[in-house]
Amino acid sequence: MKIVKLTLESIQEITSSLLKRSPSQYTQYEDTVNEILKNIRENSDKALFEYTAKFDGFTLTPENIRVTKEEIEEAYSKLDKEYIDVIRQAASNIRDFHKKQLRNSWFETKPDGSLLGMKITAIEKLGVYVPGGKAAYPSSVLMNIIPAKVAGVDRIIMCTPPGKTGVVDPGTLVAADIAGADEIYRAGGAQAIGAMAFGTESIPKVDKITGPGNIFVALAKKAVYGFVSIDSIAGPSEVMVLADETANPKYVAADLLSQAEHDELASAILVTTDEKLADKVNEEIENFLKTLSRAAIIRKSLDNYGYILIASDLGEAIATVNSIASEHLEILTKNPFETMSKVRNAGAIFLGEYSSEPLGDYFAGPNHILPTNGTARFFSPVNVDDFIKKSSVIYYSKEALERDHKAIELFAQNEGLTAHANSIAVRFE
Repeated sequence: MKIVKLTLESIQEITSSLLKRSPSQYTQYEDTVNEILKNIRENSDKALFEYTAKFDGFTLTPENIRVTKEEIEEAYSKLDKEYIDVIRQAASNIRDFHKKQLRNSWFETKPDGSLLGMKITAIEKLGVYVPGGKAAYPSSVLMNIIPAKVAGVDRIIMCTPPGKTGVVDPGTLVAADIAGADEIYRAGGAQAIGAMAFGTESIPKVDKITGPGNIFVALAKKAVYGFVSIDSIAGPSEVMVLADETANPKYVAADLLSQAEHDELASAILVTTDEKLADKVNEEIENFLKTLSRAAIIRKSLDNYGYILIASDLGEAIATVNSIASEHLEILTKNPFETMSKVRNAGAIFLGEYSSEPLGDYFAGPNHILPTNGTARFFSPVNVDDFIKKSSVIYYSKEALERDHKAIELFAQNEGLTAHANSIAVRFE
């Protein structure tokens, strides 16, 4: 990995490099995506079936587009029982964590007869996109569906691409069943996003779409935002490790590599105050790469977006953490809890040497769908609030309005909205 001494210029250069990985930078694919979405909107199932034949090599029909209960039962038989038990335990942890995020409607009454409040309502229909093939991750199925179920979403529709024989990844099906998906359809790519956004004869229109995907899926989600809500435009995975001289270089190296193996655009960054640690981490990385199965991908990821940043002190290191605003942040310092109190920008924070990032990916319970590309400065992980709506509730008695009507009329008149003022005044003529 490249070892760089921290300066204002080096941080600006690294941040600029990382932002180039954003899906928003891949404008050359937008015309293709927009054409697919236009076709889906105009021709519904016909277009969806044609794209599935073209891209997935499977012939869809109205009769086979939906995954059956028998197929889900068969998927269970294809998985090891111990693995199914692990999926169930992870689902239980995720469910318990997200239940703590639930909030209730509230109402406040006053002696003058007025009532103000907030009505919490879950969205009605959610569309979850799940990649297929080598990118099938049952853990992401759990992270998308379970918070929505906890929030009270009525109907959860899942789309995932079929293989050439129409078979859907068994791990995806089992995770979807355990999490509580109501309907599963064989559809992938930008065309599946269009189907859920606009509706077809076979796939219902939803209110929101969540879930990861390739660049075409990401750009399709961006394009349909406004017709439906979306979770985010997710970029490649990233991890930042903040470490001092007390950190174990072997653990640091292993954790950096755990994200670098995702793909060649993944980012792994170590920020440290100790130059000796930096050298030892590089040595450990080389040792691990001799045995890891995805070493070729990891090397390209580290060559492109891997950095070891040397800070003059912990304060400068923390400022760098806040500037880059990484998706995952591990804190391996003498007092990680104290260090965490100074961190403002991170998607998920992992404290201490026994809280490595994969713990959050699979099992602990907090959501692993996190803000990327510096958006942790203003976005949060997926949570129960992503699947609810808040409606303001206002009730005034005649007596309550009479007390305030002149003030409201004055406000409206000064904005030049005389009909607004009249709507209030007419009640007291």
